[in-house]
Amino acid sequence: MVTFLSGGTGTPKLLDGAGAAFSPEETTIVANTGDDIELGGLFVSPDVDTLLFQGGGVLDRETWWGLEGDTHRTNTALEDIASAAGLPQGPQYLSEERQTDGRDLAAWRRFSGIAEFMTIGDRDRAVHITRTSLLDRGLTLSQATDRLADAFGLSVDLVPMSDDPVASLVHTEEGMMHFQEYWVGHGGEPAVDNVEFRGSSSATPAPGVLEALEETVVIGPSNPVTSIGPLLALPGIAEALSETIVVAVSPFLGDEAFSGPAGALMQAVDAVPNTKGLASAYPFADAFIIDENDDTEFDRPTIRTDIAIDSPADAKRVVRAVEDAIERTK
Repeated sequence: MVTFLSGGTGTPKLLDGAGAAFSPEETTIVANTGDDIELGGLFVSPDVDTLLFQGGGVLDRETWWGLEGDTHRTNTALEDIASAAGLPQGPQYLSEERQTDGRDLAAWRRFSGIAEFMTIGDRDRAVHITRTSLLDRGLTLSQATDRLADAFGLSVDLVPMSDDPVASLVHTEEGMMHFQEYWVGHGGEPAVDNVEFRGSSSATPAPGVLEALEETVVIGPSNPVTSIGPLLALPGIAEALSETIVVAVSPFLGDEAFSGPAGALMQAVDAVPNTKGLASAYPFADAFIIDENDDTEFDRPTIRTDIAIDSPADAKRVVRAVEDAIERTK
């Protein structure tokens, strides 16, 4: 049995090779939900959706989000209407009092749908409509995710990190932004002062999460701050990880992030923005997988390989290194 902690695109890319070492029936994936937002009344769960689409064999692997071959007519129409009506463009938070009005799960991450700042495909939108409708019928996010996992034919167990609202908020020189606003709306450009996981202290892990962490845990090459950090901020998660075997794959190739803003965000939370910083980001890790050209030294087992993942064959190579690391920790 093995459990993957997943966020962004790093861990999903690794999961392309997971079957080489771990059977799907014995694999659990705990997904970050700190990136979730409500956009135009629809609840969007980007990191969960990437895993749904990947598991269903319909993921757009050029972008690592959305559905392959999807159309974007609704998104384009929204932009056209906003332009014709003279309505504002870009990310627009609903007012502060509206942030906690309505479905609780959307708290502190509610955006206007005018000229949607995130590109959502038409078939992709059907997933969000279904999820939102299930939530409005009283299902939890876990229960809604189970229904969607069945629809996409997943063979692994996919669990959101929490059924409670946790919002990854990035404090920048231009003000506070939700992570999606910072990364998608502003291209990660504003300088970051700090990162907050609002709601994490009062949230609880979703059913099955703590039990899954009793198994061997693999943290893929995801952003340690905004992809994995929200999970670690939940009560009980870090303690559970300290009691089990944890193998972490570096999201850095030397001093450069595997993808995304990992370096800038680690620096903002006073962590060394390269492989060396993983020791403080994941103090509970029992072993690390780092690039073959990375000379970082750790005081625990370290496996070196080519960690660039551009194909399923690359993913299998890194997964074999993970398997080797697990053996060395026993």
